[in-house]
Amino acid sequence: MTDSEAAKVYRRLRQKFGGYRRSAGPGEPTSDSVPFGNRRDPQSFADAVGFLSETMGWNANIAQAELIEHWADIVGDDVAAHTTPSGCSEDILEIQCDSSAWATQLRLMKSSLLVSLSDRFPHAGISDISVKAPGAPSWKHGRRSVPGRGPRDTYG
Repeated sequence: MTDSEAAKVYRRLRQKFGGYRRSAGPGEPTSDSVPFGNRRDPQSFADAVGFLSETMGWNANIAQAELIEHWADIVGDDVAAHTTPSGCSEDILEIQCDSSAWATQLRLMKSSLLVSLSDRFPHAGISDISVKAPGAPSWKHGRRSVPGRGPRDTYG
């Protein structure tokens, strides 16, 4: 009598991973499967999310989002009224200002601002600040660019 394919697979897996294991009876503790044993206590949702963000490597992104959210607390209401953090890319905080005077002011505050950011948000990993004044768009993307004449009038 020939065995079915399912029976062959079952025997091969049983041989590979071992046979039937008797489950522990009442009063017999097992190594990891005790109902209220080690690592089985309920955890808070905050602990679970913290563990997940740490294992997935999200801590820097979460810290950067908190930095952007608390921008007014970091720089004060006067500066925050004229500046807006537009995001973080490659560990550089990008700040958009509503006038060139405020952009100049923020560039002068850059070193003290970096120190306060690293003290308050160490996991954000901000290493530099890019301050952008309003007005013309920039065709420079990224840290490196090639010097040249740049864009010319091609709209007419």
